[in-house]
Order: sequence, then C-alpha cells, then structure tokens
Amino acid sequence: MTSKTPATAVRAGAATVYGYPRQGQNRELKKAVEGYWKGRVGADALRETARDLRRANWGQLADAGITEVPTGDFSYYDHVLDTSVMVGAVPARHRAAVEADALDGYFAMARGTQEVAPLEMTKWFDTNYHYLVPELGPDTVFTADSSRQVAQFEEARALGHTARPVLVGPVTYLLLAKPAPGVAAGFDPLALLDRLLPVYARVLADLRAAGAEWVQLDEPALVQDRTPAELNAVARAYRELGAAADRPKLLVASYFDRLGEALAVLAKAPVDGLALDFTGAAAANLDDLAAVGGLPGKRLVAGVVNGRNIWINDFEKSLATLGTLLGLAGSVDVAASCSLLHVPLDASVERDIDPQVRRWLAFARQKTAEIATLARGLARGTDAIAAELAANRADLASRATSSVTRDPAVRARTAAVTDADGRRSQPYGERATAQRTRLGLPLLPTTTIGSFPQTAELRTARADLRAGRTDTAGYEDRIRAEIREVLAFQEKAGVDVLVHGEPERGDMVQYFAEQLTGYLATQHGWVQSYGTRYVRPPVLAGDISRPDPMTVRWTTYAQAQTTKPVKGMLTGPVTMLAWSFVRDDQPLADTARQVALALRDEVNDLEAAGTSVIQVDEPALRETLPLRGADHAAYLAWATESFRLTTAGVRPDTQIHTHMCYAEFGDIVEAIGDLDADVISLEAARSHMQVADELSGAGYPRDVGPGVWDIHSPRIPSVDEASALLRKGLGAIPAERLWVNPDCGLKTRAWPETRASLENLVEAARLVRAEVGAEESGAV
Repeated sequence: MTSKTPATAVRAGAATVYGYPRQGQNRELKKAVEGYWKGRVGADALRETARDLRRANWGQLADAGITEVPTGDFSYYDHVLDTSVMVGAVPARHRAAVEADALDGYFAMARGTQEVAPLEMTKWFDTNYHYLVPELGPDTVFTADSSRQVAQFEEARALGHTARPVLVGPVTYLLLAKPAPGVAAGFDPLALLDRLLPVYARVLADLRAAGAEWVQLDEPALVQDRTPAELNAVARAYRELGAAADRPKLLVASYFDRLGEALAVLAKAPVDGLALDFTGAAAANLDDLAAVGGLPGKRLVAGVVNGRNIWINDFEKSLATLGTLLGLAGSVDVAASCSLLHVPLDASVERDIDPQVRRWLAFARQKTAEIATLARGLARGTDAIAAELAANRADLASRATSSVTRDPAVRARTAAVTDADGRRSQPYGERATAQRTRLGLPLLPTTTIGSFPQTAELRTARADLRAGRTDTAGYEDRIRAEIREVLAFQEKAGVDVLVHGEPERGDMVQYFAEQLTGYLATQHGWVQSYGTRYVRPPVLAGDISRPDPMTVRWTTYAQAQTTKPVKGMLTGPVTMLAWSFVRDDQPLADTARQVALALRDEVNDLEAAGTSVIQVDEPALRETLPLRGADHAAYLAWATESFRLTTAGVRPDTQIHTHMCYAEFGDIVEAIGDLDADVISLEAARSHMQVADELSGAGYPRDVGPGVWDIHSPRIPSVDEASALLRKGLGAIPAERLWVNPDCGLKTRAWPETRASLENLVEAARLVRAEVGAEESGAV
C-alpha cells in the first residue's frame, strides 16, 4: 500500500466531537448560499465563505481543547445529500444538471427547479433537522467520488489539526433511502448493500491515501428496532470494510438511543473502535457494553455530554460513567453524544438572559469546553479539574433551587386535571354535522396552513420595534395593513377558510414562548432545520403558564375584515416541546401537560371571541416518537392527551384543525386518530400522496387535507400537477372529507410564487370539485 504519512496518532483520553454547527456566528453560510441562489454571490465567493467557516470552526475546537476535529461534517445544504453525491446516487432527472454544473445540480436536488422536482425531505430520526431522502432502485449504479471528503480532510490537516473524516455509514444510508419514483413496490434499498460497499471501500482507501488515520462511519439507524436480516447486513458490511488492506482505522458511531442488539454485532466486527451515546435513554449502553464483554483492545469514544440539549453537564456523573468505561475498552476518549449541529453556537453572547441563568446553559462552544475538561479529568485525575468541578456543582445547585424553575400554582392546576378534561363533549360524527352547518363550506374546501410570506419589510418592522426605531403604534399599523393584504388576496383567489398570515410572528414556537412564563428566548441561538432554514429554539426553563391572551387580538381583527371563517392559529404542546430546548429535570409528560393547559386557555378565549375554526399545529408529533418501539405507547399516550387537553374545551360546532409535515406518518396513524381533531392537514406532495393511502388503510374517519403544493421548493405547481395529486388523494379519501391545501406554511416563500401557486391550487380544487359533482350527478 502506498500512502501519505498518517496524521498524528490519537492519544488516550482525547477530546473530540462528531460535528459542529455550520452556519457561523452570524449565519454567514445562510447568507452566502441564498446570495448564490439569487445571483448576488458567485460560486468562488460561496466556496471562500465555506472555507472561512470551516477554518473558524476547527480553530474554535482546537482552542477549546478538542484534540481531534471532525471533517466532512460541513455541508452547503445536507450531509445525507452529500453522501448521495459521494456514492453517485444522483436521480436520473437531476443528472444533466449535475453534469452541467455540480454546484447548481446539487442545489437542484435539494430544492428542485420549475421543471424538476427535488428529493423528498424528512426528519433526521427524532430531531428537527431535515435530510434529503436518497432515491434508489434496482438499476442504481454507485460510483465513488471522495473529492469533497478528501479536500476537507487535507484542508484541516494543512492547518495543523489532527482530523477524523466523518461519513454517513453505508447501512444507515440505505435504511434512510426510499425506492425511486416508478420503482416496483416491495423494493428494499438495503438489497443494494453489496453494490454499495466497494464504493465505500474506495472512499476509505482514498482518505487513507490522503493521510487519515481514523475515519468515522455514523450508523444512527442502528439504535432503532432492527430485524435479524438488517443486523446480518451490518455484520456483513463491517466484515467486508474491516477486511480491506488499504483502509484507515474504522470508528463506527451511533447515537440518539441505545444500540441494543446491534451493539453485540458491532463489538464483534473487525473495526477499531465504537463511538457510543451515554446520555438519556442511551445510558443503557453502559450496561449493554459490559454484558457483551466490552471492547478489549479497541477505542471507545464516550458521548457523555448531551449534544442535543443546552443544559450544563453534570461533571461528577459523567466522570463516574467514564471511570466505569475505562475497564471496558482498550482506550476511552470523551465526546458529545452526537454532532453539535443540533445546538446553537455560543451561549456567552446571550446578553438578555440573566447571568446566573446563563451559567446553566451550554451551547456548542461551552460543550466543547466541557468535553475538554472531562478529558483532562479522565487523563489526569479530578485534582486537575478541581476548580471546574466546584463551579459545576454550584451551578447545578443554583438551578435546582431557583424560583425560576418551580411555580406552585402551575403544579397544583396540573395535578387537578382529570380524564374528562381531555375529551370533547360529542363524538366526531355529531360535531362534523354541526360544523358543516355553521361553516357552510363547499366540497373540497381550500385553505392554507397558516403563515404567509415573511417579507423583508416585515422583518425590518420587527427589528425596528426591538431597536426602538419605531413605536408600538407604528408597528401595529404595519401589521394591520399586512393582514388586510393577506385577507384580500385570499378572498380574490377564492380560498374558503382564511388565515391572517401571522405577520406578527417571527417563529411559530418562539412567538408563544415569549408570552408564556417559564420560557427563555435567545437572540443568537440559531440551529439548522434544513438547508438555509434556521430556527431559534427557546429554552424551557421553568413551569409554564399563560398570563394574558396571545393571539386573540389579531385573530379577531382579521375576522372583522371578512365574512369568511378565519382560522385561529396556535402551536401545539408537543411541538412547543420538540422545537424548544426542554428542561431535563422533570418528565416530558409533566411539561407537556403544563403547556397544554396554558394553550387551553388560549383556545377557549379564541372561541369566546367568535373564532369558529382553530388550528393547533403538531408537526413534531412523529418527530418526537421514541426510536425504540417499546417506548412508543407511553409517549403517544401523553402526547395525544396533551393535544386533547388543549382542544377539548370547545363547543361541538367549533372546528379543530391540526397540521403535521415532513415525517413518516404511517408509524403514528392510530395516534393521529387519538388526537380527535376534526381536520388534519399533512405533507403529501413530495411523498406523492403516500399519507392519504396510509390513513385510508388504517380506516381514519375524519377530514384530511393532504398537501398538493410542496412549499419547501421554489417551484410553482401547475394546475394540472395539483389536480393530479388531488385526484390521487380522492382515490383514498372520500370527497366529503377531503380538503385542499399546501404542504406547510408559506413563511419561507416569496409573494410572486405564493400568488401563482395558491391561485393554481384553488383552480385545481374547482376543476376536481366540478368533476366530482359531475360524477355524482351521473353526467360522466
């Protein structure tokens, strides 16, 4: 074998991470990528911004004491899409674009074009990160392209860093994939494993030739329930990759939960180390590792710092875990439990948070410092970190005893909840009749999900209000004008159930969090959701209550402008938790009940103000589903109860909607029924109406609005395209229970495409409505 000299060897007690936030302190990557899309930033300037961000990230990690930095985790859009490029799995419809210009073709796969649809997008396990789903079929031909991975590794090495390339593992990649459109039913992408492994072997060999000593292969799909056949595929994959003569050392990583049966398979595999999560439910990996005899002679990277939440680590607890692990592996290194992609960059810049409370928080930079401290304590003993241990104990005690975290009145109200509080007064059939009488809607009623474009003018108006450049009266005049414009457009387009467009809301969770006690809002806590879409999850620090109405004023103002029904719009309790950083000092079910009661007050006030349709969005219901089947029932019980507790206090003729998007809904069909919502709208355009068939197959009896417009792409769906999807939906859902709507809110879209797309959607509904009427009358 010929290769460059390997990079510096990893010492025992190393500190490392699996990935780091990509966006930069001021979301420089978002601005550069979106500037490239708009033609304001050239390709070379975009690449230069990316290089600067990578260099800054590695420098920050090294300065914090991280002794081995990851490479290959940086992405312009999504690391799973990057893997598809690495293995040559480019859909046929995108090949010409990729061949003409690799960067433009890459973004076309992510976002689509007016002519070509993008890849499907869905949630990355139980996080709020979205990945681009690989499309594979029996004819897929894989080819290795390691250029990106090698270039980033060499870039880090040239700067003097000890680096470890990180790749999505081959088994997880195939388990995340779906059959390409047109592929016969029953095709399993995992059947392509033997075809894929030589490509991975080639990439690994290229990285070794570039000087990589270690390469990390991420296999988070193995923490889910896996069949014997899938576990056999894992064994076969790593037997083959481990047998290659020209490979680097292999570190197989898994996270988000315990490995279970897969741990024994990986422990026996001819790989050189495992990286395991030891936080939360994954703490069971400790006992499981002992049960399989540990990893004698192998490297163990121990994820003892929670990479998904923002609370400070308990150093003494982590050191106890690390001490136990020392006897179970050849060497033990310290890491976060998963990539730090899922947390904001730096808590120290949050100047609006009380300094004492800020000491409870650890964002990515603080977590890297924690990892380095724990690694030093593991290698040198606790005396070497005595000051850090004392400060950590004081901060943990401060949080545990603070009045911020506990409200006796909230706890008393929560304890008094009964089963009856979570049940509507009449069954769905009787409610549906009352609602149809009250609302008088046509067949196939049209609506949107809630938000309308958040224009630069709106963002500027909110910024001016915060900065004191405009007063409250001037800002509210601007909001009223926007509401009137949104309503006028919907009425002109012919939409049946209107929304006020949410111009006053910057984010569907933070808007409510800022008005509820117990939440903390950040100013710079951005986290990537997908592509260039970043969110600022609020911090759920204490007991939750609603001091005053939050949405009633703007909803009633909108309703006064029109005779058509205007939906009241709320974010549901599970999504309020899932898209926040939740407290870790009490069960999630308890927190969900507190949020539900606060939202129940809002729902009841909306109804009292005359709102006839109220939507409580729960897009995160599937996202938060535990990764292990044994944990599903308990979660779904409290998750659906919290939704019913929010909505069950209204009259029978008040119509309750909910909304979900970008998830595998087939896993929670029964739970969707248990919500007892009157109407549910769901993402369906990218998944080709799959959810309609799933609901039909489960006998779902309520109204459904499967989306016919993929709003996460700039494409404008034609009338024919929307009509075709609508007809497909009618094959599964009866016309009297089918609604017509986009996949999701329109916040990220521009007004020109919103107008054209929504007009096409309404026209498609009219056409299909006429077809259904003609069929029922016997005219066709």
